[in-house]
Amino acid sequence: MQTSPPKPPPAARVLQLATASWMAAAVSAAAELGVADALAGGARPVDEIARSVDAHPPTLYRLLRACAAIGLFEEREGRVFVLTEVGDALREDSPHSMRNFARWVGLPADRNSWAGLVGSVRTGDPAFERVHGQDVWDYMRDRTDVSTVFDDAMSEASRQLIAPVVDAYDFGGIDTLVDVAGGHGALLAAILAVNPDTRGLLYDRPEVVAGAKQTFQDRGVDDRAEIVAGDFFDSVPAGADAYLLSNVIHDWDDEQSLKILTNCRRALAEGGRVLLVEAVMPQRDEPSPTVTLMDLNMLVLCGGKQRTETEFAELFGRAGLRLTRIVRAGLHSVVEAVRA
Repeated sequence: MQTSPPKPPPAARVLQLATASWMAAAVSAAAELGVADALAGGARPVDEIARSVDAHPPTLYRLLRACAAIGLFEEREGRVFVLTEVGDALREDSPHSMRNFARWVGLPADRNSWAGLVGSVRTGDPAFERVHGQDVWDYMRDRTDVSTVFDDAMSEASRQLIAPVVDAYDFGGIDTLVDVAGGHGALLAAILAVNPDTRGLLYDRPEVVAGAKQTFQDRGVDDRAEIVAGDFFDSVPAGADAYLLSNVIHDWDDEQSLKILTNCRRALAEGGRVLLVEAVMPQRDEPSPTVTLMDLNMLVLCGGKQRTETEFAELFGRAGLRLTRIVRAGLHSVVEAVRA
């Protein structure tokens, strides 16, 4: 008869939780150095890896030993390391790559912002501006080296929700779908690929959509995809059957979200719908550490938040919309609304 391993005593458990940031920093360092890419061809001794990633061999060994202890790599005799299935997701060209997301959470832009969490809890204001002297969006515009990592990180995170969303929600019957703030267009391209009668329009900032054309070409849907640059606080392209916003509304407080949703409602064709892809905050009796920590992340970075079903319904109502249903799609859901 198997028995569960004993729970650590409370002090040990607090120590585990409080030092989780150390583990995250080690993962970020391995991602920044490109260790997984150096191991893509198979097992290599630490001295060879160090030459590939321009690192100090004895110190790199200490990092790889720590990363092996948490399952990213496997250490073999003679200080030889090999990728694990988890570590493979740190390769730049892995179809499941999260390398840039791991890099992002290790950059001062993100890591230092979390040091301001207490101040945010006291004031309700985002920590980012207090820590860095600019809001997150102005900061990104002024530092393309950081914004490139951030945009790639968000694209990687978005790829993880694509299959569940496309599988869970029926996009059939939509003639024209506008993906508002859709980044490089990965989700829109996937939807078009399985809905051959749907046309798509990607709408985002000029510097973001500049790299989107290749996404549609790679999926063979570029003949049905249009790319338009603009600002969703001003307007969105009018006359579409559906407006899709994936992990957008959680970036903003209620007043800013209201402007975006009101613009979408004004642009809707008759009988159209607004679709939000969001991690819906669960009820108190079904806790989700992932979603609740995502909520704190939005607070720290930009003053946004993850919302409950009730909060979405209230926000939609203020924008002249009515929540019709929520379709679960893995960690995320498709939150659907129509004109009220």
